[in-house]
This record gives sequence, C-alpha cells and structure tokens, in this order.
Amino acid sequence: MASSRGKSFIGRFGVHIAVLVFVAIWTIPTLGILVSSLRDKDQLIVSGWWTALSTSSQTEAGRTDAADKQVEKDGKFLIMGNLFGAGDARTVTAFGTKAQQPTQFEAGTAADLGEGVTLQVNDDGSYVMSSPKAFEITRGQRVYFSASAPPRFTTDNYRTVLFSEGIGRSFINSLTVTIPATIIPILIAAYAAYALAWMRFPGRALLIAVIIGLLVVPLQMSLIPLLKLYNGVGLFFGVPAKTYLGIWLAHTGFGLPFAIYLLRSYIAGLPREIMESARIDGASDFEIFVKIVLPLSFPVLASFAIFQFLWVWNDLLVAMVFLGSGSDQLVLTGKLNALLGSRGGDWEILTTSAFVTIIVPLIVFFSLQRYFVRGLLAGSVKGG
Repeated sequence: MASSRGKSFIGRFGVHIAVLVFVAIWTIPTLGILVSSLRDKDQLIVSGWWTALSTSSQTEAGRTDAADKQVEKDGKFLIMGNLFGAGDARTVTAFGTKAQQPTQFEAGTAADLGEGVTLQVNDDGSYVMSSPKAFEITRGQRVYFSASAPPRFTTDNYRTVLFSEGIGRSFINSLTVTIPATIIPILIAAYAAYALAWMRFPGRALLIAVIIGLLVVPLQMSLIPLLKLYNGVGLFFGVPAKTYLGIWLAHTGFGLPFAIYLLRSYIAGLPREIMESARIDGASDFEIFVKIVLPLSFPVLASFAIFQFLWVWNDLLVAMVFLGSGSDQLVLTGKLNALLGSRGGDWEILTTSAFVTIIVPLIVFFSLQRYFVRGLLAGSVKGG
C-alpha cells in the first residue's frame, strides 16, 4: 500500500510539473510581447525583451558643432558641446571618428585627429575639440560612440496604436466579422452533426468521409475558386462583391468541416438510452436535438467557438479578399499591418499591435476555458 501510495504521489507530482512546464511555454511568449510593447523603441531594436531590466548598449553617430561655435582660450581654439540632448541619461563608454573603429578611444581620453587637433568625449556626452589654430570646418566633426542606457519603459507605443486614425473603426469591423462568423457555423454544424450521428439516411457514410476529407484542403487552394463562385452568384442576383455577407459565408465554409467533425464526435458519444427514452415518449428528432443534445453539447460548442473566434479574429487574408482594403473596410489586423509601413521594421508597433489583438481572444478564452478541455476530449470516451 505504501508503495502504491508512493507511486501515486510521484505520479501526481509529475503531472503538476508537466502542467507547469506547459503553462510556462504558453505564457513566456505572451510575457515577452507585453514587455517588448512597453520598451523604448531604441532599446527594443538592439536587445531582447529578457534584457529589459538591464543596461543596454548601442553604437550611434553624431556631430560636433561647426567652426562658428568655436571660442579661443589660453591660445587654443575650442569647440565644446554635448552629443546628448537635455535630460538624456545615457553614458558614453567609448568613441571614435571612423565608422570602421567606432569604439577606438575610451570615454574621457583625448583622441589625436592630426595637426595638433584633439577630441575628448566624456562619459556624460560632453566633448571638447581643441586646435592650435582657428577651425575652418563648416560642418561638425563626425563622432561615433557607444552609449549605455538604463532600462526605459514607455506607453507611447500604445498611444500610437490605440489613437491612430481609423483604429476604432477597424475594431468594430473585426467584431462585425468575427461574431457572426463564429455563430453561423455553430448553428449549421450542430444540426448537421446530430443528423450524421443519430439519423439514418442513404449516403450518410459517404458524406462523413467527404467532410473528413475537407479538413485537409488548404484555405489558400480553395480561396480563389470560392471567390469566383461568390462573385458569379453575386453578379447574377445583383449583390455587391465586397460585403459582410460574403466574408461571413467564406468563414462559414472554411470552418464547417472541422465544426461538423468535432460536434459529431461528441454528439455520437452521448448515451443512447437518453435518445431512445425520448423517442419512446414521442419526442421528434427536432425536440431531441433542442431539449437534450444542445444542452449536453455545450462544452464542445464552446470549444469550437474559441477556435473559430481565434481564427476569424486573427485573419487577414480572407478579410482582404472578401471585404476589401478600404479605410472603412479594414479589419483590425489589416489596420495594424498598415501601421507597420511597407518595410515592417517598427518593432515597437509590431509588438504593441500583437498584444492589442490578443486582448479580445484572451477574454473569450478565459470566459469559456472551463469547457475547453471537456470539448477537446469530444468523442474520446463513448457513452454506455
């Protein structure tokens, strides 16, 4: 018994450790996005988010003042100034005058520039350029320096994203697309799943095989044929091409195979005795479906709702094709993508946008998460 209890304790401990590992694997990337979205953009491009609390170093270039700012002192001509702006807390660690050797001299030392000209850059960014004769340079001396800076955090990234023009409209567009595109497939798939699980009709097995086969069809392969079909039908009935109806139908078509497969697996595992008792009491298939199957199937319905909501909310390709890319048609992902520009190098906008887009899915997930695992196990255990 002691050995059995010992194994049971070890087993439970192992399960807890495994759960913690998986939670960490899923949480760390999200934490990284959050930290990166709050970092100063200059520090973000030179170091990873895990160094956010440590001092960062970056090599930059600047110029001294020109000859018109020189002063004469003790027989020498001096140009003095500071490479940093007011309130800059960075510290210069090394400097140089050539791009090939940007850290040739340590901060505080005098660099010989030839013909008696010296340049001294101090750790606070101040500099003194000295010459035995008057300077004649019309542009300042190019200076390269390595500067270390303390951690800097800011909310400017969020102000840029949340208060950019059109972001509110794109958020409403995303909700307008996502909510119906989540509800419609569930309604259709629930009826189809019940019929395929408990009703007998010719071609039922073939229909199930076709639905399973559709699970492996890539979205990109079916996107253009579906668009041509929709445009043809819309032209015949005089319906505009770029409408919410089109994108709802598109997401419904792409989501139905998985929805029917998942719901059928769960509904087929419901106890047969309940169905038979209801039939004996004179209940029709519709009454059994509405009063028995739907309430018992809520876990799997919630699970699919989470999946479908995430897919549609994060979608960009289908939205661009079926809804358009106009300022009044862009969904949130499209608008945030436009903020990145053509090169997409604004990392502070990218990380902030990523965190903004996951807020709503996180709310949906945590609202329905207690049904998530039960829904994922749909059909794994058959009823007696």
